[in-house]
Amino acid sequence: MRATDRLDRFLSVGTLAARMYLGYKAISLAEKRLHIEDGERRRRRHHRWSAQRFYDVAVSRQGLLIKLGQIIGSRPDLIPDEYIEVLSRLQDRVPPKPFPVIKRAIERRLERPLADVFTEFDETPIASASLAQVHRARLQDGRDVAVKVQYPGIQAIVENDLRNIRFLLRLLAVFERNLDFTPIIQEISQNVPMELDFINEGHNAEQIAKNFAGRDDIIVPTICWEYSSRRLLVMQYVDGVKITDLEGMQRAGIDPQAVAQLVTDVYCEQLFLHGMFHADPHPGNLFVLPGPRLVMLDFGLCRQYDDKFRLGYARLVESLLTWNVAEMVQAYQDLGVKVRRAGDPTTYLELGRAFMQTSAPGKAYADPDLVAEANQRMARAIRANPIVEIPRELLLIMRVTGLLSGLGKRLDSRVDVINTLLPYTRAALEGAK
Repeated sequence: MRATDRLDRFLSVGTLAARMYLGYKAISLAEKRLHIEDGERRRRRHHRWSAQRFYDVAVSRQGLLIKLGQIIGSRPDLIPDEYIEVLSRLQDRVPPKPFPVIKRAIERRLERPLADVFTEFDETPIASASLAQVHRARLQDGRDVAVKVQYPGIQAIVENDLRNIRFLLRLLAVFERNLDFTPIIQEISQNVPMELDFINEGHNAEQIAKNFAGRDDIIVPTICWEYSSRRLLVMQYVDGVKITDLEGMQRAGIDPQAVAQLVTDVYCEQLFLHGMFHADPHPGNLFVLPGPRLVMLDFGLCRQYDDKFRLGYARLVESLLTWNVAEMVQAYQDLGVKVRRAGDPTTYLELGRAFMQTSAPGKAYADPDLVAEANQRMARAIRANPIVEIPRELLLIMRVTGLLSGLGKRLDSRVDVINTLLPYTRAALEGAK
């Protein structure tokens, strides 16, 4: 990227971030100092303005801004409705690149004309997102495939976005001194380069498929390695209903509650038994078929960890579900979560309460009011005894459980979380004996 392009990109993102942040601060200050009574109305209006401006900048600039918008738009359990309505459009409906640009990129990766490989190729993409877009095609041997092609020049854009995000988060930390964004910066810096490597994505897909080989209700597309490379991925085409399309599920005779249970079981099996999990469960990556059967897509972001961490996480979750405080504190410490004063368990307790006490009765997803209360308690605990170290694996699991909570809100999930999770944690721990 040219220096002028980098500067222009930074200024557009930085200006938007400042206007969003200062807008919220101004409303809070007016409530506190001027005692205005329409603070909530003003806040909703600022939500709408901020969401639309973020969407406009993300679509025009693309790169990691799309990825960030996808994450925000996947959390209706926590994020205001105004953001969800606007940013959920970023899941798989980003304005695509013109087909001639994509065609040249594919032929460059294949090192041959499109017609030499495909008998049919749909010029209109079936999905377009942050780093790539996907087209449906048919190979010469008759196989229906999905062709995922990385946007030309996206790597330079992503590297520039990473620098901008690091700077803005560090700047925000100057004003919000109780917040430490270092773990987030580290996680983003580690994950994004992996998502740009489609060879890595293909191998992840094969490992996930192998892990679920004994189940017929999980579908992972087969990779066509003879046509795939680091920036081009050709895979089996699998149709399905988007996991948040409740009307589509109804037409197909699929029960959303059965889907909610299946997704919960699938992630429990990955986290507690496999030790490897699909780490990007936003609605654009999960589809369903009658049964129900779950179609999993986009394995660029997966995480594998060793048995020590897997069993440590199982012990932590079991102690949370049974509310065994002593074991919970020990489990956090064994996993590598460190606080400044190790002898004070308050921060660990608030972490545990945030896991267990933020869902309304009968609901399997976070309630915004309960989360707000938990965040206030957490902020007080962290101010008194800050977290100084947290393992990246746990951060990614927290991100995944957050996305799953947002998905649960869309499905109005009634899954019995305790009775679903406990058999998995106990199977993991008993298997280690």
